[in-house]
Amino acid sequence: MKVVGISGLPGSGKSLISKLAKEKGIMVINMGDLVREEAKKRNADVGETSIKLREEFGEYVLAKLTIEKIKNINKENNLENIFLIEGIRSQYEIKMFKENFKEFLLLSVFASPKTRFNRLKNRNRNDDSSIYEEFLKRDQRELDFGIGAVIATSDSIFINEDSLEEYKKQINSFFKNIIS
Repeated sequence: MKVVGISGLPGSGKSLISKLAKEKGIMVINMGDLVREEAKKRNADVGETSIKLREEFGEYVLAKLTIEKIKNINKENNLENIFLIEGIRSQYEIKMFKENFKEFLLLSVFASPKTRFNRLKNRNRNDDSSIYEEFLKRDQRELDFGIGAVIATSDSIFINEDSLEEYKKQINSFFKNIIS
């Protein structure tokens, strides 16, 4: 089983990678969705919930939940498949994934703050802010989790500043290489 981890700050372009992966039959697990589900249960803010989960259950909590989910899907479907994990934010998570999956590859996406802020304003998801100061606070929270070190230690990095078509070409080329 191959597992590809995706990292990048909010608005960098992770979701498009996930969308194209699904179109190619790749199973996608979004770590942010796990946090959003828990935030909904707690009737709390997503960022606050992310911090609380780590405080309550340790730095490995989201990685453990993700690994469990992948293993259950794999067991139920008896798949030797490719999985994509969207939203890796810490070295703790990478460590867990490398320990549990022999073929683990980490891909990060970079886009400038200006580009990401403009995308988030248009994305209109409930945890996105149209206020620049709030956007910067969210970035800082992500950096505090260790996402900068994750991006720096990636096996591959996509720069997502060009056109949507150019970015899609990068992604499709990447998938072509790992699927073959």
